Amino acid sequence: MSDELGRNLLAAARNAIGEQFGRAPGPEAESPELARPGACFVTLTLHGKLRGCIGSLEAWRPLREDVRANACAAAFRDPRFPPLTGQEYEDVLIEVSLLTPTQPITFADEAGALGQLRPGIDGVVLEHGRHRSTFLPQVWTDLPEPRQFIAQLKLKAGLPLGFWSEELKLSRYQVEKWREEKP
Repeated sequence: MSDELGRNLLAAARNAIGEQFGRAPGPEAESPELARPGACFVTLTLHGKLRGCIGSLEAWRPLREDVRANACAAAFRDPRFPPLTGQEYEDVLIEVSLLTPTQPITFADEAGALGQLRPGIDGVVLEHGRHRSTFLPQVWTDLPEPRQFIAQLKLKAGLPLGFWSEELKLSRYQVEKWREEKP
């Protein structure tokens, strides 16, 4: 069922973006899993480089709606990139990451937090006040050291590199992911 779910999620993501360019949607299978609440991230890459990534950390709408909305947001509303063009659509590769519910990480200090991280396994959410950021588990490939991973997560949240506070919260999640080979 996992491979079938992945194909369905990738098709829904590609169709959602393609429809914005007037493309006729490809086939999408019906599945009970797509009707249940789910949280996912959609990552777009173009020629091996990030081209957009937007997602949901909490399951609050049907998975099909979540993947379609996040695909369009990654393609057209990621503030780090201009909107995807029709030409780029032809070459962009889509990856969908289905998230497990987040679990809080309990720690007394930064060293304790770093010691609990599982590189390559955990996605991490960092929160402090209104500052919040996350990295999917795939980011461990580029940031393999826990200290570096957390430092970049702080920067992404708009916090200074060396920032630490007792009010800082961390939580973890895992993903099941599927990636297109070719559009």
